[in-house]
Amino acid sequence: MLDLVALLGTLLGISAIVGGQWLEGGHLGQIAQLTAGLIVVGGTLGAVLVSFPGKEIQLALKMLPNVYRIKHADLNLLIQEIVRIASIARKEGVLAIEMQMESIENPMFRRCLQYVVDGFEPATVREILEFEIDASRQREEAAARVFEAAGGYAPTIGILGAVLGLIHVMSMLNDPSKIGEGIAVAFVATVYGVALANLVFLPWGSKLKRLAEENAQTKELVMQGVLGIQEGLNPNFLGEKLRVFLHDAGKKA
Repeated sequence: MLDLVALLGTLLGISAIVGGQWLEGGHLGQIAQLTAGLIVVGGTLGAVLVSFPGKEIQLALKMLPNVYRIKHADLNLLIQEIVRIASIARKEGVLAIEMQMESIENPMFRRCLQYVVDGFEPATVREILEFEIDASRQREEAAARVFEAAGGYAPTIGILGAVLGLIHVMSMLNDPSKIGEGIAVAFVATVYGVALANLVFLPWGSKLKRLAEENAQTKELVMQGVLGIQEGLNPNFLGEKLRVFLHDAGKKA
């Protein structure tokens, strides 16, 4: 499902800059400079390619659509499912869980319950899941850092583009009528660099970091639920324990 709020945020930021330019009496052609775009985008991309291994850049591009996609796990439903399985395990025994596998929607929960059915020790299950949660978070945050780095490089590359433009202006000092226009064009690169950093790259990085935290929280909830089932906790107590993971106070599963 498309995240309209995130899409609106990006469009609003870009529209505000273009609209401000128009209100000041300017026109789009003044800030639509191919050379400036080439310098900023090409320079930023080059710096990112040097800074990160290819697999992290590929992962960042693969995860980018998630910025504009609603993909949040419903923790209420997940808690309900864990409590239901805990009730079955408490009444009928752990082996009865195997009959419920196909009805479980969350793939991680289903896989973890197989560990329980297979007789894995709780300490072993915890070790496996903690490692998985940590590795997954590091991988997803690495993708976020790619865009955060791009947000750091873009303004500097924009300044570099402005300096190159001013060098070009200096070559036209014998024609004062072109100096003002030349300076304006030179600073477009700075606009591109700052705008891309603060309206695109840094927000992308922040959103991916937030999604990484949410994914880790969901997996932590699953881990605590599975361990609770192994310990034979009372389903109602387990449900109350897991509700701590809910974002909003007072939200009930």
